[in-house]
Amino acid sequence: MNPTDPEVPETQPAQPEAPVAQAAHDIPPAAISPAVESQPAETRFLLWVLLGKQGLRAGWSIALFVVLTALFIAFVGAVFLKLHLIDTNAQHFTAQSVLFGELLQVLGIAGAAAIVALIERRRGNLLAFNLMGPHRVLRFVEGLVAGFAALSLLIGGLAWGHWITFGPIALSGAQIFKFAALWGVAFLLVGCMEEGTFRCYLQFTLTRGINFWWALGIVGLVCADLLLRGTANGIWGVCIIALLGLVPCLLLHLNKVEGSNFWQAAWVTSTLFGLVHTGNKGENWIGIFAAAAIGFVFVVSIRVTGSAWWAIGCHAAWDWGLTYFYGAADSGNVATGHYLTSSPTGDVFWSGGSDGPEGSLLVIGAILLLLVLLLVVYGRRKQAVIAASTSELAAG
Repeated sequence: MNPTDPEVPETQPAQPEAPVAQAAHDIPPAAISPAVESQPAETRFLLWVLLGKQGLRAGWSIALFVVLTALFIAFVGAVFLKLHLIDTNAQHFTAQSVLFGELLQVLGIAGAAAIVALIERRRGNLLAFNLMGPHRVLRFVEGLVAGFAALSLLIGGLAWGHWITFGPIALSGAQIFKFAALWGVAFLLVGCMEEGTFRCYLQFTLTRGINFWWALGIVGLVCADLLLRGTANGIWGVCIIALLGLVPCLLLHLNKVEGSNFWQAAWVTSTLFGLVHTGNKGENWIGIFAAAAIGFVFVVSIRVTGSAWWAIGCHAAWDWGLTYFYGAADSGNVATGHYLTSSPTGDVFWSGGSDGPEGSLLVIGAILLLLVLLLVVYGRRKQAVIAASTSELAAG
């Protein structure tokens, strides 16, 4: 990342079909077709199963990514256990446990994505997965500010309604800065891991290989599995986000809107993001819905900013503010080493109860605020660039 990156028109990376175009550019179909046609019929069929117009088919790419991630995590995890960096029996939510646990997963997905990018001949390697947009450092910093500000407004709303109370400051002296830094690194890794998996690799890969029917099948299977098992926390939050995406995605499909595969992929990744949070203790359906909804907002941020850097910053700052600065519960977990002390009071529907502020109905307002911010601020910049480019072409 270079803070002195030259100005690049924001319209270029912000197009929904940009990942598809990039993938097609990386592996030109013309370079594949002659080689395939010269092979025996059985080989041609096998290559057709494995390869599409943009190289390795998205489904095989995701399967390879999952397998490689598991292998990397198993290997690095064994090393971390040997060095006593992680404790599988840890009972407390500490900065060290989160830091090394997330570092393990970041190394796993980074290693897997790097190999997949090499196999698919992606320009930029890891950065090819929705990380190549302009002004990357600036977007990351803007995301940090937006995430902490939105979370603070949520906390302020809870305090105004008397749904959260504050106790004494829990830290003093050098401990304040020590834990602020430790939790800062830990939640930066959380942002990198979750955004790297869902908004970078999966969103990029699904965009180039999904349609409405595949998206409907994946989302339908997720909801059916949750409802049949009925053991996860807040499963209705996943089902609601799945239903909300059904009609818009169907209309995009029926109207054959160009670039609709980007939004079909967003439907899937947002639903899956809600799904992975159902395993957290203390979750309620509002908290799960909020996780899926913020996942969709982060996808929108890729569309309007050109990369996932804003999302990474926003994600990290939100979690840091929630867990360390305000000392609130995060999916039922209260951190060891937080600055302020807070606890929910009153009606669980508004306070969030054991889920914390993310389980309060007020969190929907904070998420909508972030969505409006993205559309207004970055959407206007995008339109301004388009207008300026059009004027220059007309004058020329």
